[in-house]
Amino acid sequence: MEPAPDSPILLFDSGLGGLSVLAELRRELPDAPIIYAADIAGLPYGEKTEAEIAARVAGLLGRMSERFGPRLICIACNTASTIALGMVRNVLHVPIVGTVPAIKPAAAVTQTGTIGLLGTAATIRQAYVDDLEARFAADNRLIRYAAPGLVGAAETKLRGGRPDDAVFADAIAGLRRQPDGENIDTVVLACTHFPLVEEELRAAIGPEVTFIHGAEGIARRIASLTLGQQFQRNGPDRAIATGEIDSALVNTLAQYGLENVAQF
Repeated sequence: MEPAPDSPILLFDSGLGGLSVLAELRRELPDAPIIYAADIAGLPYGEKTEAEIAARVAGLLGRMSERFGPRLICIACNTASTIALGMVRNVLHVPIVGTVPAIKPAAAVTQTGTIGLLGTAATIRQAYVDDLEARFAADNRLIRYAAPGLVGAAETKLRGGRPDDAVFADAIAGLRRQPDGENIDTVVLACTHFPLVEEELRAAIGPEVTFIHGAEGIARRIASLTLGQQFQRNGPDRAIATGEIDSALVNTLAQYGLENVAQF
């Protein structure tokens, strides 16, 4: 059945990282009504166990789906997607778009055949990432490094603070000091928070390295799944958040056109 024109796209993330996807989605579907959902109370996901993440994401998305009736849900979080995507798809009767590390496009552009991957601890250890590597980068070398500090750095930056430059230097050093790390010419940003600090990461690694993330591809996928549907926005897009909603959060979301913020 065709969704109602004002039925929203629900964009879900552990925090503010999904704003990198929101920006691309607005370019693809400027008229689509969007609800941005930030699980601030659950941040950071990357340090939780797989069982904790799966239970939390499935529970929250079940309740949000019931309350808001979205036409589509995007899990704009690599950690949540690599762990809970299958479970959520089995439970909810609505199209679900996940976010996975952009290893395939990275393999297509690398010249040295050595690719770096920055993600959370939970993401980089997933079999899902092993499978992506085997399917799309078997002829390349993929060097992974868990850089959970980048999540906090992105959140700090978005809320108007200044992250410690050492966080970015440490993340790059974690890639470079591994065997063949000096040959990395392409880096996959395998967390939606990380593109929000790409400028700082580039300053730490140098201009010759290409950064790849999945925001554009996610937006295109959502556009293809909603092709031909009618959209009607009744005012500004909304945001919902678990946990405390402070003035810094409200101001940040407003900069992305999310002027109506409520606690969930």
